[in-house]
Formats: sequence, C-alpha cells, structure tokens
Amino acid sequence: MEIQPLHTSVDKTIVTSFGIIVLEVSKGFPSRESNLYCLTPGQKMVWRAEKPDGSTLYSRVRLNEDGQTLSAYTTGGHACELELKTGKLISHTSIK
Repeated sequence: MEIQPLHTSVDKTIVTSFGIIVLEVSKGFPSRESNLYCLTPGQKMVWRAEKPDGSTLYSRVRLNEDGQTLSAYTTGGHACELELKTGKLISHTSIK
C-alpha cells in the first residue's frame, strides 16, 4: 500500500494492529504540525503525535517490544516515548 504524505515524503511506516504509523521527512514539514501520525488502512487520520516542543519535529521512530508504545527522537534533541493507541506523550527527555 502506498501512503500519500501530507506535506513532504514518507520516511518510515510501521504497520500495527492500531493502524499505520507514518513518519514523514522533517525537512520542509510545517513545524506547527506533527510529522508523526497514525492512519487507518483507508488512510484516514487516527492521531497526530503529541510533540514535546511546538517547534520540533520527529526524526526517528520505532515500535517498542511491548507492542503498546513507540520510541522516537526529535530534531530538537528529545528522546520520547508515546502511546501507540493515541500518539500521546508518555515521557520525554532532552538529549542535547
């Protein structure tokens, strides 16, 4: 299945039982939005990931072994843990 990106191009997808996690390339993506989001198989938006800082974007993401959370890094130097079902931040720390 080919994902239609919102603004840039698709960097990574992860297919889960909750939906398709999409990470778009951060370069050129509007900073006021989140470039990490979840879509249904029909490509309807389920959620956009909460960001630890309004001006940062996500640069890497992976599904954790528990199958319930995602680990992600931002262009602003944050290491984040997000809830897979909702995209809400569980925790974040600065790694600068």
